[in-house]
Amino acid sequence: MVKKQNTEDKIVEAAKKVFIQKGMDGARMQQIADEAGINKALLHYYFRTKNKLFEKIFSLVFRDIFEVLEMAVMKELSFEQFLEQFITEYIALLKRKPYIPQFVIHEINRKPQRIVDQMKNTKFDKQQLFALIEQAAEDKRIRPIPPVHLITNILSLCLFPFVAKPIITGFALDGDKEKYKTYIDERPEQVITFVKQALFL
Repeated sequence: MVKKQNTEDKIVEAAKKVFIQKGMDGARMQQIADEAGINKALLHYYFRTKNKLFEKIFSLVFRDIFEVLEMAVMKELSFEQFLEQFITEYIALLKRKPYIPQFVIHEINRKPQRIVDQMKNTKFDKQQLFALIEQAAEDKRIRPIPPVHLITNILSLCLFPFVAKPIITGFALDGDKEKYKTYIDERPEQVITFVKQALFL
């Protein structure tokens, strides 16, 4: 059982790399098998088709994203605590799994409805998150802001440094990869401070 799980994990990791580099349409099962260090027959034993393998990767990516959001919302934290935890954990997730932004961008360009459907199929209740923001505004702890704008603002501040890594590293940081690592480590505090200064009364 352990060996089977190890092989499947290797396939999943290999598929992530290939799908990110080539996209769903450009990826080939042979490329994934080569990346995983297995033969194509064994790959087909675990995942009969490329589409089934892609669905597996797709569901794992969105599970990771929504787990972070659910953990922050379900804990019944204050709005300020939610803000700090979500930003910290979301950036930590992107540091651990930097392939997520590119993977999502590929799919937004290719099949946006798939992403919408995946989000609708999660157990996450967006109204609970919206209510948390609206209540903070009603209590006059933050400036009034439509929840959808606040969430997209926060996600943009967290995501862009990973999407634009080559530009930030190559231009803003003069190609210094160590400076980029430091920059990413500083990012949660910078985003939290920026959002709080913009929001809190």
